[in-house]
Amino acid sequence: MRELVFALEYEPGCNRVADVLASHPDTRVRSLSLHATAERLWRVDHATGTPEALDAVEDAFLTGDYYADCLATEDCGATQTTRVLDRADDTLVLYSDWERTPACASVPHIARDHLGDGVLFETRHEGRHYTWRLIHAGDGDVAAFFDALETAVADCARMEMLRTADTATAAGGSDGTPGDLSPAQEAALQAAVEHGYYESPREIDVGELAEHLDVPRSTLTYRLRRAEEQLAKRHVAGERVADDRLASH
Repeated sequence: MRELVFALEYEPGCNRVADVLASHPDTRVRSLSLHATAERLWRVDHATGTPEALDAVEDAFLTGDYYADCLATEDCGATQTTRVLDRADDTLVLYSDWERTPACASVPHIARDHLGDGVLFETRHEGRHYTWRLIHAGDGDVAAFFDALETAVADCARMEMLRTADTATAAGGSDGTPGDLSPAQEAALQAAVEHGYYESPREIDVGELAEHLDVPRSTLTYRLRRAEEQLAKRHVAGERVADDRLASH
């Protein structure tokens, strides 16, 4: 089995959910379940944020011109249904059922075409970044998958590869620690350290650092956040491994 992790960074106006999340930076949407056949897609999503942000997320899902996962740039005639399963002040759970047309395209359907049946999907959406984690048998054509995906997103999104590995090693090294950072995350973190972003007080803010690196502020913020998350998990996993080794002696 193989793991494939990548992110789509949507341009303004190309994905209504991404536009809402960009306006509410502390809001997150992650998939709890996602299943696709050749003609349909079902998913359950869990969103967290302020009541105002969740109202906007709910509205984007319920009243969008076309389904949020569809990569078409205009109404493709698909049939969709989205329902609220649960709602609290800071959480929102949505169920979506999408029946596509020949004009529709999506990450899961392109994956089925090129990676085969039985692909597992996990997503996380924050700001304009839509991160996908795929687990597949490893017998398909990954290059063809990315070529088709790049054609489908066209000018609406930029694609960034984050990780590809065997699932046996994707979670980390032989000591159980999380895996390596992506090259883009590594570069962002190195630049942040070199330019004093992590000094106290900071010698540069994220906007200035993004300008220096010639990347959008949202892209740099996303890369730093993912790198920090990976390092934090690696540290905690390393502490646990060390404790287990001490306990075994």
